[in-house]
Amino acid sequence: MTSRTRLLAAGLFLFALFGALATAAYAADQPQTRLDAIIARGTLRVGTTGDYKPFSFDNPTTHKFEGLDIDMAESLGKALGVKVEYVKTAWPNLMTDFTADKFDMALGGVSVTLPRQKKGFFSIPYMVDGKTPIARCVDAKKYQTLAQIDKPNVRVVVNPGGTNEAFARDNLKQAKIEVWKDNVTIFDQIVAKKADVMITDASETMLQAKLHKELCSIHPDKAFNFAEKAYWLQPDIAFKEFVDQWLHLAIATKEYQKTADKWFK
Repeated sequence: MTSRTRLLAAGLFLFALFGALATAAYAADQPQTRLDAIIARGTLRVGTTGDYKPFSFDNPTTHKFEGLDIDMAESLGKALGVKVEYVKTAWPNLMTDFTADKFDMALGGVSVTLPRQKKGFFSIPYMVDGKTPIARCVDAKKYQTLAQIDKPNVRVVVNPGGTNEAFARDNLKQAKIEVWKDNVTIFDQIVAKKADVMITDASETMLQAKLHKELCSIHPDKAFNFAEKAYWLQPDIAFKEFVDQWLHLAIATKEYQKTADKWFK
């Protein structure tokens, strides 16, 4: 080997060495993604209210969360190779708890809204939904439109802090809006004639009409507005891309539909 060849080889070696060191230094300087943190931690923290059938329900008998979104959370945890840790929240506190980083994602019938989008990312949507009335079947014809509902003698019951209350206050100026803090028993208020109507997601009205024979879901196929349900994620691109791909595959392979059929039937 000539002196020139030896110098060239040494130069190439040093170039490769410096390149490797620079790459390692760059990687060390990069902040850990939330996806990395979740995998390293071994747990996915999921925030949910547990009061919104069929998406999320804190069963008082088993003391466990159950529902469509709970099953999907377990599927996501399996895909990540981690355990799912549930953090109970409430609709009035959801934004505060999310921004306080009490959980990695929120689910349980969470609607996509622009204020929530400002604080985090949404997964691809898994359901199109919208607000529609539910009332006693004998009164269903009386509450077909917002104009029919927005009258001084109509008692509209809402659960606090979520999109239901926001929709009612934005669209009803004469009706009496009554807040009932327990979203699990809120429909009993209508059955007991302590309230006349509730405006909530069409998916919820259809399920509650099955659970309460006295109640009817009013035109769930013609909702008052357009809304989507998705998973609300802490703002991390790597985490969002993983969740989006997992959900895309769950929808494409019919896993999601089978899970939805289980809870909506």
